[in-house]
Amino acid sequence: MDPLPSGSRHLVLASASPRRRGYLHQLGYDFEAVTPQTEEKPRAGETPEAYVRRNALEKSADVSGRVSPRAVVVAADTVVVLRGRIMEKPAGAEGAREMLRALSGQVHQVITGVCVRGRGADGEEKVRSFAVTTDVEFKALPDEEIEAYLASGEPMDKAGAYAIQGRAAYMIRRIAGSYTNVVGLPLTELEETLSAEFGVKPTFHGPAGA
Repeated sequence: MDPLPSGSRHLVLASASPRRRGYLHQLGYDFEAVTPQTEEKPRAGETPEAYVRRNALEKSADVSGRVSPRAVVVAADTVVVLRGRIMEKPAGAEGAREMLRALSGQVHQVITGVCVRGRGADGEEKVRSFAVTTDVEFKALPDEEIEAYLASGEPMDKAGAYAIQGRAAYMIRRIAGSYTNVVGLPLTELEETLSAEFGVKPTFHGPAGA
């Protein structure tokens, strides 16, 4: 197939997440956001990394079937993992409370699976997927701090019941790895994939030869 000029490719983010949308805007990508319609449920024996990669793959496939064939679709899925246990968004306040108590004083992993699909810079159809893991250490959380955080409402739509970029920032003693991955989109790896594989570049790259 003939290569596509960069301007003819349409970037689509398969996500309803305002954090992911904000990051792409921050980098200067011109994109459309489309909410995927897929089920997120671990399969028996599925590792956390395999789970998030499968979710990202399914989200990208769902949205790809509903947008322009010239679109490059980016999808992601993020989970918090504590000693092999997958923590997604809590079902309610009690679930969030239990998650925060379990994370208190512990090191856990945040894993994001990413899938990019569409016609590459060479004109060939491509599907590229990867996962990024970051270690996060929580300080010990007294019950009164957990209750105050729950009262803010912030934990309820976050994997692991916390937002590192929000009020939970003070709870994080240390991270090892990508910060943006913890927020929900590993920007370094995504930018490298979009640029090298699909010829889609953010505005900070500037015009060729600049």
